[in-house]
Amino acid sequence: MDQSLELPLGKRTLKYRLFEMLPGLMSFSVIGTLFVLSWFSAALASLYLLIILLAALARAVLIAFHTIRGYHHLTGAQKVDWHGRLATLENAPDSLEVETRRTHTQFGHATHLRNLRTIAANPTAYPKPSQLKHAVIIAAYNESIEVIEPTIKALLATTIDNKQLIVVFAYEERGGEAMKKTVTTLKRRYGAQFGMFFAVQHPKDLPDEVVGKGGNITYAGEFLARELQKKSIATDDVIVTTLDCDNKPHTAYFDYVSYEYIVHTNRQRLSYQPISLFLNNIWDVPAPMRVIATGNSFWNIISAMRPDKLRNFASHSQPLTALVAMNFWSKRSIVEDGHQYWRSYFHFNGEYDVTPIYVPIYQDAVLSDTYKKTLFAQFKQLRRWAYGASDVPYVAVRVFTRKSKRKVPLFDSIVKFYELLDGHVTLASVSIMIALGGWVPLLLSPESARSVSAHQLPVVVSSLQQIALLGLCLSIFFAFKMLPPRPARYKRHRTFLMLAQWLLMPITAIVYGAMSALNAQTHLLFGRYLDKFDVTEKATVSDIKRVQGHRRHWWQWWRASRDVGSK
Repeated sequence: MDQSLELPLGKRTLKYRLFEMLPGLMSFSVIGTLFVLSWFSAALASLYLLIILLAALARAVLIAFHTIRGYHHLTGAQKVDWHGRLATLENAPDSLEVETRRTHTQFGHATHLRNLRTIAANPTAYPKPSQLKHAVIIAAYNESIEVIEPTIKALLATTIDNKQLIVVFAYEERGGEAMKKTVTTLKRRYGAQFGMFFAVQHPKDLPDEVVGKGGNITYAGEFLARELQKKSIATDDVIVTTLDCDNKPHTAYFDYVSYEYIVHTNRQRLSYQPISLFLNNIWDVPAPMRVIATGNSFWNIISAMRPDKLRNFASHSQPLTALVAMNFWSKRSIVEDGHQYWRSYFHFNGEYDVTPIYVPIYQDAVLSDTYKKTLFAQFKQLRRWAYGASDVPYVAVRVFTRKSKRKVPLFDSIVKFYELLDGHVTLASVSIMIALGGWVPLLLSPESARSVSAHQLPVVVSSLQQIALLGLCLSIFFAFKMLPPRPARYKRHRTFLMLAQWLLMPITAIVYGAMSALNAQTHLLFGRYLDKFDVTEKATVSDIKRVQGHRRHWWQWWRASRDVGSK
């Protein structure tokens, strides 16, 4: 195992600690500077805030642009017959003649023709679709069979030959006997329909790992590698996808990944990132969770439009050969998905990229069995994601070191470090500045009574917020186009609530976005590390008797759900 890829456990070096503290120090400084400047000069404070707001507005314009492009790519890619397109790579020279004569307007057809010409010129340099296998590691803790079974069915519904799918159901010993029973039932019902089906129990309290998903899927990955070696299956022919147990891949997902794997010659140094859409249960969750889930879905769409800035998130695919070489995922991080990007980047000495897959993997929005527990579970999930700030010192100590020790390109790695740090500081501070910053100089400046800038600042901020509102309207429009059909148990007024929920956007941005990030960065600032993966509870409608209670007002449902949860 390459120890140079591992996160530290226990005492950190001084250099590492300083970089751990950096995100929190910078986030609090961005906010605190406005208060300090307001006390000394309302004009300087106003200028400082306007610079931040104009930068945020510029980002909002780019986000709107990428949202439109992203939605176009998402809808276009889902219309492609990826199974048929992949089949043309089996015999590229013959397929090229046929495809050249056909008129296509499908997403990416011109690129497909270029790929066919390249493969036809040197067929032996590219693997055949028929020789590839997809190993799917499904991570579970103590979820019910009602949550997990739809994921298994979704795998069977994909367009790839089911015998090319290897399912590795990775479950925790901490999940107890109920989890074992669920695994046995699933294997009995569905095991024979896949090429292979393994159930792998991750023992609790193993040394050198935190309580988290990374240890579970790494244990399952090591098991998979041993089993495939016994069966003389080449690791170069296996692509590994990790799924949470509530994930449902698009029907074309595996064919699409196979296609991208084949056409790239640097395939072992790539990972394949689908677009995570939190829409499975979007009609069932409370309004604040719907806003957050939709916002997260759009962020994933936008990220796919910037491949140079794309990072691993949640479910993704990576070649088994590469995973074996780097000993799979980190067992010391509670954000193993995002950390996998940096782990791979340094393992491959900077020659590593993430390829976007423009079809979705559908995931659940946060829903627990009571309203109160749902609110807290959402905060914990976002805090866990924001704890990706722990990658700042991991990256920094490998970039800002002696040339003889640095294995990645200096300029490229510095740019990536800046983007990493800037993203976390922006998340923690900017929404607070936008929502509340306009009033700080007016309230704190000793000269505010006679300062024109202090009195005009709230008006200017309000005007900029109204411009940014256009971007929100664009998001609302696409959000409605992406919504799954309204379940029969809900009346039409539920659709109106889907529109009214966006009034909560400023609140969710601060309470859940900024505060969860500040919380995570404060843990790092004071060395109070989050070393346990807070598993997001996954409840179904039946768990909280939503079918019987959907006609109630939200406060009645809250009260009723509290009663359900206490029984």
